Amino acid sequence: MPEQETFDGERLRLARVAQGLTLDELGDRISATRQYLNQLEQGTKLPTEQMIAALAAAVGVTPRFFAMTTKGGVRPEQCHFRKQRTTPMSVVSQVLARGTLLDRFIDGLDRELELPRVSFPDIHVTNSAEIEGAAEEARRVWRLGSGPVSSMMRVVENAGAVVSFFSGVSERVDALSIDRPRPMIIRSEAKPAAVRLRFDLAHECGHLIMHRGIETGDKATESQANRFASAFLLPRSSFIHEFPRGRLLNWQAIYDMKLRWKVSAAAIIRRAYDLGIISADQYRTGYIHLSKTGQKKMERHDDEIAAEEPELLQSAMAALEKAFPGSVRRLAAEAGLEAEMFCNVSGLKLPEPEAPNPKVINLFGH
Repeated sequence: MPEQETFDGERLRLARVAQGLTLDELGDRISATRQYLNQLEQGTKLPTEQMIAALAAAVGVTPRFFAMTTKGGVRPEQCHFRKQRTTPMSVVSQVLARGTLLDRFIDGLDRELELPRVSFPDIHVTNSAEIEGAAEEARRVWRLGSGPVSSMMRVVENAGAVVSFFSGVSERVDALSIDRPRPMIIRSEAKPAAVRLRFDLAHECGHLIMHRGIETGDKATESQANRFASAFLLPRSSFIHEFPRGRLLNWQAIYDMKLRWKVSAAAIIRRAYDLGIISADQYRTGYIHLSKTGQKKMERHDDEIAAEEPELLQSAMAALEKAFPGSVRRLAAEAGLEAEMFCNVSGLKLPEPEAPNPKVINLFGH
């Protein structure tokens, strides 16, 4: 069997890592040695056409995927993990690879459809006052006023971000964002409380706005993103006016605020402490109360706040498919993604191929 003239070993590594496979695991799938696969990835050997077909099937891409030109992949400083210091490097590499693959598909969607204009402001911050200002500026740019945000999901999607999840990966990391021409926010596959998801989305907004080109994951940048999320969801002017004052925390009033602002009670008392409305002792007492009453993971009234689901990517795919049936599968194929890999990197399924019209008579066969 002749060798393939054009084969990029880096593309094989990209797809393998996106699937979370080691060289040994890939070798087991296609009956090849680790050394041989390493030579393919390093470009010191070229595979046969038969081997290319086997590799493609094993890693969930089309055979032509390996011959595609490689756009700039997602770099570490473009990917903002919530807990990067404790995340295994294998998971970091997998997320970067999947982000690269999803980015290529989204780039194709962008060429076919008029998606929302990306409008995340770029604001450098060095202190708490500047973080507060960044949150206020984001609300101003997005015309949100100073009241509760009805849907944090729609805020980020209207600002041009695609929200999705990576199947089999994102439960091992918290929410993360990827700073690309079309930003991506990857949510957890688990179903967190709606207030937690809203805070996660606001946190990732903070990274996209304040940390462009900065490698995050350290205590300082995570603290900044948390402060941004708090300031964005609970604007200072409204919060100071509404938070109940007193020597003791008024839990009924705090829960009323929670239901109105769709923010956790824990975030509310932290915001009160950050703004100097309550003392360190009051904050500590509040935290102990939530812990002792079993509300660290699931708070009272969490089940009364509706979960927010991403809409942009799925709606864009549905609109394109309705206008031009088969277009979504074509874009996936142009990105070199088979159905399983597409699901892994997007969290969505490809539309089923349109069934042939039974009324059409085939004159050239049976």
